[in-house]
Amino acid sequence: MNILSIQSWVAYGHVGNASAMFPLQRLGAEVWAVNTVQFSNHTGYGAWTGQVFSGAEIGRLIDGIAARGALPRCDAVLSGYMGDFAIGEAILAAVARVRAANPAALYCCDPVIGDSGRGIYVRQGIPELMRDRAVPAADIATPNRFELERLTGRVCASLAKAKAAVATLQERMRPGGPRCVLVTSLATDETPPDAIDMLAAEAGNFYLLRTPRLPILVNGAGDAIAALFLFHRLAGGDAATALAAAGAAIHGVLRRTAEAGSRELLTVAAQDEFVTPSTRFPAIPV
Repeated sequence: MNILSIQSWVAYGHVGNASAMFPLQRLGAEVWAVNTVQFSNHTGYGAWTGQVFSGAEIGRLIDGIAARGALPRCDAVLSGYMGDFAIGEAILAAVARVRAANPAALYCCDPVIGDSGRGIYVRQGIPELMRDRAVPAADIATPNRFELERLTGRVCASLAKAKAAVATLQERMRPGGPRCVLVTSLATDETPPDAIDMLAAEAGNFYLLRTPRLPILVNGAGDAIAALFLFHRLAGGDAATALAAAGAAIHGVLRRTAEAGSRELLTVAAQDEFVTPSTRFPAIPV
């Protein structure tokens, strides 16, 4: 399995490619990582050093990969946080080039816009880019509840309303693709206070996975779950299998991180959770 992952990079900690790449490699995928930024640490610390790469620089990296004759072997493109409009354009151009070389390749878009309690934390114009350009090009989308509501204009207060919002999002995704959606950090009126839900949907079927809520707030978990879901969807071929496998793995890593009191995901120390999760959870049809 070959995955082109175009995301941010940090030297310290685990967000963007620094969160997504290693789990994919641990599971056996070959990852072609293209970094949109190179920072010392994630911006949640309030201070960081490093540089942002331009859309043109990203395009030249794709040129170099293409020159190796690799694009026909690319099984999927994965994208997350888009720092500015030009980077978004470069990512979508890369998706088009991969599809031209391999029409069977999938595009997994993690439409990073913001989160409940924090609001929008991307630059002006990015929410519209996600809604009008990235999601319509996507085969797989992995929004959190806040992003699902922003992308569809629908409030997800109940499971039924969340399913309706997912159906709306699916209608806007690439025609002819699987239109597979994973909703993370889903808390509705029906979610117990000590739990958190994830909802996956594909081909008219919906699946709910509920895990215990953990006393933890870290960056990068969304990047990891998007990568894990993509891998298992490619490997297993259906949303239910991908949801169960990815949900168990990320819960195990988060549990280990919470037990250690770490501010950064224990991506390396808890790596066995990616392969053999210590706790399994059922993906229940809803």
